[in-house]
Amino acid sequence: MALLTTQDLAVGYRTGKRTTTLLSGLNLTLAAGRLVALLGQNGAGKSTLLRAITCATRPLNGSIMVDGKDVQTMTQTERSRLIGLVSTDRIQAGGLTATELVALGRQPHTGFLGRLSDDDREMVSQAIARVGMKHKAHEHMAGLSDGERQKVMIARALAQATPIIVLDEPTAFLDVASRIETMQLLSALAHEQGKAVLLSSHDVSQSLLMADDLWLITASRQVVTGTTEQILRSDTMNHLFTSQAIKFNPQILDYQSV
Repeated sequence: MALLTTQDLAVGYRTGKRTTTLLSGLNLTLAAGRLVALLGQNGAGKSTLLRAITCATRPLNGSIMVDGKDVQTMTQTERSRLIGLVSTDRIQAGGLTATELVALGRQPHTGFLGRLSDDDREMVSQAIARVGMKHKAHEHMAGLSDGERQKVMIARALAQATPIIVLDEPTAFLDVASRIETMQLLSALAHEQGKAVLLSSHDVSQSLLMADDLWLITASRQVVTGTTEQILRSDTMNHLFTSQAIKFNPQILDYQSV
């Protein structure tokens, strides 16, 4: 089931009176129960596309529909109940415990005063347990490793109880073991809880191993979509980068020098 669709979407940025379009003509679909990886070289427009989808910025053209409604017509609270975001920004929350940070995810549901009900607290507890951080629930964020902090941020998005979760480079600062654990967790959230999970990544091999679908931004700024199996059967992976010094090797699911 499609949870999010775009129609003739164009994204980029405006500097004064100048408009720079990075990607255009995008007709994309995010479906429930699917993990989607967004891949492309630096500067291709991955973060710009995710910011538009999460309404952090306005698209240059076209529309983004969630549950059949244009997100630009929604209130901030309405959007926050539909789309959860885990960004690459390192939050300054060292003074908060993991539980206190995850509880912030309940803000779209708690009303003006932000008081947590027993049900809210239970959802926070379940979210922390789901990401395997129950043993660190009362520790301060400043004392957690990068991998543990990322799990807490994902738990906050879970506590937000949105059908769509968008993550910008969720494994960027993690070691190999933490990257694998994070991708396994995101895959489980999609498959077991029926969420639509969209992430951008530079970790090509893990994305190809774990993602159900791919959104590939080619070097010519075309966006090619399909199941991971379909993409791997095509030559698209060799069109992601401008460099002629590397070539995609389907045997290792990664790039190597030529």
